[in-house]
Amino acid sequence: MSESVSRLAPASFPDIPPIAGVQLATYAAGIKYESRPDLFLASLAEGTSVAAAFTSSKCPSAPVEWCRRILNQGNRTARALVCNSGNANAFTGAAGTASATLTAEVVARSLGVDAERVFLASTGVIGEPLPDDILSDSLPALVDNLGVASAEAWVEAAGAICTTDTFSKGSAARINSTAAHIAGIAKGSGMIAPDMATMLAFVFTDLAVAPEILQSCLSTSVAASFNCITVDSDTSTSDTVLLFATGEQIDDEISSPTDSRLDEFQGALDSVLLDLAHQVVRDGEGATKFVQVTVTGAESDESAHNIARSIAESPLVSTALAAEDANWGRIVMAVGKAGERADRDRLSIWIGDELVAAGGAQHRDYSEPRATQHLKQDEIELRVDVGIGTGAATVWTCDLTHGYIEINAGYRS
Repeated sequence: MSESVSRLAPASFPDIPPIAGVQLATYAAGIKYESRPDLFLASLAEGTSVAAAFTSSKCPSAPVEWCRRILNQGNRTARALVCNSGNANAFTGAAGTASATLTAEVVARSLGVDAERVFLASTGVIGEPLPDDILSDSLPALVDNLGVASAEAWVEAAGAICTTDTFSKGSAARINSTAAHIAGIAKGSGMIAPDMATMLAFVFTDLAVAPEILQSCLSTSVAASFNCITVDSDTSTSDTVLLFATGEQIDDEISSPTDSRLDEFQGALDSVLLDLAHQVVRDGEGATKFVQVTVTGAESDESAHNIARSIAESPLVSTALAAEDANWGRIVMAVGKAGERADRDRLSIWIGDELVAAGGAQHRDYSEPRATQHLKQDEIELRVDVGIGTGAATVWTCDLTHGYIEINAGYRS
């Protein structure tokens, strides 16, 4: 984890409550990083439901393939989650599969559970085999470190999964009609794009939720959070979101889509995932601006999303934002290249509250100094109304600075 914290970081790590049925552990195995934990373990109560979302990459990591396989076999309960940082265990062939199997089996044996109930994640450098000798020695010690999911344990867990992150990411919410909570940690800083990112997110609740309901809730939340962020348009091999419901606090299971508690649970989950997604963008490699791009008046919500993504992923737009340059012609360019229906003469563009362009030309009252003043803030809003329909979407991104190049030019060193 970087020693220089992003200026967009939250003031502090949140005070995350214990989640009944969850124990946490970290361990400094030395897989890549010296003198910092790089292994994370969550031990989960018997009967814990699991839901998942994974990368859209056609070159997924061995841990992603492991998790997909056991889920596709019909396993919808979990007993443990193991994550290492510093090595993605991606594009590592048969050796990567063997390392994933080794990890699951060693942890399963140490916990006395079925290896098919152990979920895996890895993040870091692609193409380098995991050191199996280190794993064999370190994983039993990791299990020995298990303890209560205290506030301090959440901080340590969030730090153990980081790579180029400049701060640890966590979020929590209470489900007010019950005594249950939702808690989550995430990592991510670069190789971030919609349809997941170089990011991991692990979320836990002590509510009892049937697996099919849990999966539906997670899919809804991911669509509005992690699939609406981008830093550099690159999609990772390792993106994983896992949601676990232990049922240890409230064992009256939510098993019907008409359950009166479901809306509140969905709202709490949406809040936690969006918070984590925003923190990932705020930690974008080299970022100095947190940018919200909102598109309205499109042919459909999907069309609006694609236009917003085109704006957010444009290097020309992102570098203009880094320079605090109100070069709104680059926004026009990004709308036009999105491949979605648009009408130049119906298009309206705002930078903050400043109406920049409308009716196919610069607005007569446009003030570049006012627009530039907005761009000097840490948080920027760009708005576009396409003027042809009712579709709307929001995507969050950051600016593109020299810092991004410096971080990624030396990532493996």
